[in-house]
Amino acid sequence: MTQRATEILARPAQRRGLARVLPFVGPAVVASIAYMDPGNFATNIQGGAQFGYTLLWVILAANLMAMLIQNLSSKLGIASGRNLPEVIRERWPRPLVWFYWVQAEIVAMATDLAEFLGAALAIHLLTGLSLIWGAAITGVITFWLLTLQRRGFRPLEIAIGAFVLIIGMAYLVQFIIARPGAEALRGFVPSFQGVDSVYLAVGIIGATVMPHVIYLHSALTQGRVPTRTDEEKLRLSRLNRVDVVAAMGFAGLINMSMLAVSAATFFGKGVENAGDLTVAYQTLTPLLGSAAAVAFAIALLASGLSSSAVGTMAGQVIMQGFVNFSIPLWLRRTITMLPAFAVILAGLDPTQTLILSQVILSFGVPFALVPLLLFTARRDVMGVLVSRPVVTFLGWTFALLIIGLNGYLLWGAFFG
Repeated sequence: MTQRATEILARPAQRRGLARVLPFVGPAVVASIAYMDPGNFATNIQGGAQFGYTLLWVILAANLMAMLIQNLSSKLGIASGRNLPEVIRERWPRPLVWFYWVQAEIVAMATDLAEFLGAALAIHLLTGLSLIWGAAITGVITFWLLTLQRRGFRPLEIAIGAFVLIIGMAYLVQFIIARPGAEALRGFVPSFQGVDSVYLAVGIIGATVMPHVIYLHSALTQGRVPTRTDEEKLRLSRLNRVDVVAAMGFAGLINMSMLAVSAATFFGKGVENAGDLTVAYQTLTPLLGSAAAVAFAIALLASGLSSSAVGTMAGQVIMQGFVNFSIPLWLRRTITMLPAFAVILAGLDPTQTLILSQVILSFGVPFALVPLLLFTARRDVMGVLVSRPVVTFLGWTFALLIIGLNGYLLWGAFFG
């Protein structure tokens, strides 16, 4: 696959259409799973159940921001041959680098906790097994997923892509069963329904950009396809942009489907706590039938398993990049499983733990966004792929908006 990609970069006129793009598809597909993780399930379902289709435009706006930011991350890896943590380590003072490493590890572990719990909960819903057994099965499957890396980047990209398709098919089934009406189109006109809808919109946007996947995306593109000239770097960047737009666009459609299905199913039906994943699953059966409930649980399982594996990969990139040290993936997977088992054994509510993890995640957003925008605007780092002023301006606008919204979320979480 790498040889085919190199040939296309050297002689772009030889291939057209899908055959030209396919060798470059993959990094953004892996990154996109973070935008369909169990945390997204909770916010999207709550949004649809409480406010109908009103917040569809928020998901669309959030997804456009994600496209720009993930594209910048992928360009950094192509242009510099380094991932974002490595660039920070090479160019910033050592004490600041160590601080960055510690906060990034905390955020990555909090994210992995949510994703691991989501998969364990899905197994519990589908099979009736206890959460602790669901967690054990999740651990085994994610161990297997991570072993695919030994065979190169392509097998893991294909496996994650298969999980993305499973999520998409499951929500297509739910969409057909729920049959959202034409009034859903009004949800793309910006509006709110009171203060609570504003706060939930903030939650959707504020949790859109995942710090760990910004770090990871730059690592997925660094050295994946070798380039020999500036012209090849420009071609590779354009082809990676197709990957980003397609993958993030598909993730956006899935998120919008989540909210639309929830709106068509729960809105105005008096269902309380629909954002609780267990309540949503149990309520789907009497409202839409068992097929919709099973499709929901399968989507949640695919989301949890794949995003948990991706979270572990991101943790490895964070450690290697910031402190130039790495541990075996199996050891990292074992360590990051322990908090999930502790939560389950302590009897804590999985959905509430998911929400708490999103609050922790909010702390890490500025630490990933700010250096990304600083470095992608520097010609000595990016060369011919340096961001144009208008892109940098949009990036900072989005970043300041996301950071401000996350600050608002944190204020609400701690002070009410």
